[in-house]
Amino acid sequence: MSEKKHLFFALPYYLWLALFVIAPLVLIFYQSFLNLHGQFTVQNYLDFAQSSVYLKMTFNSVWYAFLITGLTLIIAYPVAYIIAQFKSRDFWLALVILPTWINLLLKTYAFIGILGEKGSINTFLRFIGLGSHQLLFTDASFILVAAYIELPFMILPIYNAIVAIKPSLINASLDLGASRFQTFRRVIWPLTKNGVAAGIQAVFIPSLSLFMITRLIGGNRVITLGTAIEEHFLTTQNWGMGSTIGVVLVVAMLIVMLLTDDSKKGGRAK
Repeated sequence: MSEKKHLFFALPYYLWLALFVIAPLVLIFYQSFLNLHGQFTVQNYLDFAQSSVYLKMTFNSVWYAFLITGLTLIIAYPVAYIIAQFKSRDFWLALVILPTWINLLLKTYAFIGILGEKGSINTFLRFIGLGSHQLLFTDASFILVAAYIELPFMILPIYNAIVAIKPSLINASLDLGASRFQTFRRVIWPLTKNGVAAGIQAVFIPSLSLFMITRLIGGNRVITLGTAIEEHFLTTQNWGMGSTIGVVLVVAMLIVMLLTDDSKKGGRAK
C-alpha cells in the first residue's frame, strides 16, 4: 500500500483523535486558567493545592481506585486462569464480556434494587431472621459495585496473556522438577505481567474519575475528584475549578500509565 493510501485510510482516525481527544484536553487545560469572570489566573491551582478538602478528595480518589483495582485483580487472575484451562473457553469468555453490553446506569440501578432496604439481600436476611441492614450508601457497597463493573476489563487482558503462554514452557518446568507453585511463580506469573499491567491501567484509570456510582451507590459518604468535577460543572458553574481538577486527574492517569509501563518492562521474559 502506498504512503498516500495509508494516510487516506488513517485520516478518519487522526480526525477522531484531534476532535475528541486532543481538542477536549486543550480546552480543559485552557479553561483551568480562567476564573468565574473569564479572567486569566492561576488561582484555581493555588486553591486546589492549598485546600485540605481537595487534597482529601485526591487521596480518596487514589485510595478507592487502589481498592477497586486490588479487588478486581484478586478475583480476575484466578478466573482468567481457570477459563484458560477450559475447552469451551469461548463460551465462558462470552459470559465475562456479556455484562459490558449493558448500560452502566442500568447496572447501577440494578444494584440499588439488590442492595436497597427492600432489595433481594435484605428480603433474604429478613426471611432467615437477621433483619434488614443498611447496605446502600456505604464504602463497601461502592467498592463492590465498582469492582463488579470494572471486573471484565481486568479479566480480558490477563486471559489474553495466559493463553499466549506456550504449554511446552509449563510442561518443561514440571518435567524439570518444579512444583505447581514454583511453575506459577517462575514461569506463568512473569509471562503474564504484561496482562496484569494492562488490566491495572484499564481499571485504575477509570476508577479515579468515577462519579455516577459514587452518587447512586456511595451517596454522600464517598466524595472523589470525579464527584467534585460534576459538582463544579453542573451545580456551582465554576468551570475553571472543574477543569483544574480535570487536569489533575489527567496528570494522575499519566503517572499510572508510566508506572505500569515500567512494570511491563520488568515483566518481560529474559
